[in-house]
Amino acid sequence: MGPLDGTVGIVTGGGKGLGRAFALDLARAGATVVVNNRNRQVDAEGRGPADHVVAEIRAAGGTAVADHGDVADPAFAAAVLGRTLDDFGHLDFLVTSAGVSNPEMFHKSTPERFDAVTAINLGGTAHLAMLASAHMRQAGSGRIVLIASTAGLHGEPTASAYTASKGAVIALGRAIAVEGARRGVLTNVVLPYATTQMTDTGMATQYRDLMDADAVAPIVTALVDPTSTLNAQVVVAGGGGLRAATAVEFGTVHLPSERLTPGALAGLLAESRESEPREFSDALQGFLSFAAELEGSVAHS
Repeated sequence: MGPLDGTVGIVTGGGKGLGRAFALDLARAGATVVVNNRNRQVDAEGRGPADHVVAEIRAAGGTAVADHGDVADPAFAAAVLGRTLDDFGHLDFLVTSAGVSNPEMFHKSTPERFDAVTAINLGGTAHLAMLASAHMRQAGSGRIVLIASTAGLHGEPTASAYTASKGAVIALGRAIAVEGARRGVLTNVVLPYATTQMTDTGMATQYRDLMDADAVAPIVTALVDPTSTLNAQVVVAGGGGLRAATAVEFGTVHLPSERLTPGALAGLLAESRESEPREFSDALQGFLSFAAELEGSVAHS
């Protein structure tokens, strides 16, 4: 018996790299996996990456089916969810791993190339997560894991579209987590470090073996476990380790009554950073804290 016996889930981008590692580990834990990967390359028998992963899972005694839909297609989400429900009757988890980068300097990009990246990384994530969330809320339980990147936390030069889309995925995950918690739908975000087709050219030689995609998979499997109570976590993972990540705000300082100069602004920001960083569960809590501190200072002035 595995911890995920009886569960059914979808893994997008599941034919290669991280997605493949996730699909294989989930199947080893007992899950039935719908392995999605568009067929950009096929072998002599017409089989694509998803088909090969499904064959691996079945050879090991697991249950899986391949899906070749393009996550950027607006019709994809309804189609893959409908197929999953038709074949297996329920959906217990979703892992959104499909993504592209297409590096280039921001000022050299075009709206078309920028949007092509965000359509896959953000749209392809959000559209399916939206429908999966609705189904899971009705069922009263579900687990969603969105795969993002530390580029979405810190920025990454020459990858503006990728950075923007992955930052949006992190924020999306935190919002979904708050919305779904009361209905038993828990959402977390994983920011992996791994040697994959996307990162191969940029990964330093000494880290290639350490940052194997398989090392990230156990975290995803644990997060979709129906016994997990983790929610709204942002997890940096790779090489057999992890870090908790979050968004923070520092101390509140007050603007001077005179004209604000660039030097004075720099000083105020430095003063703010001298205070302990604070986390907030959502934007409203951040606002209420900010407003209360300003209101309190006015009352005591």
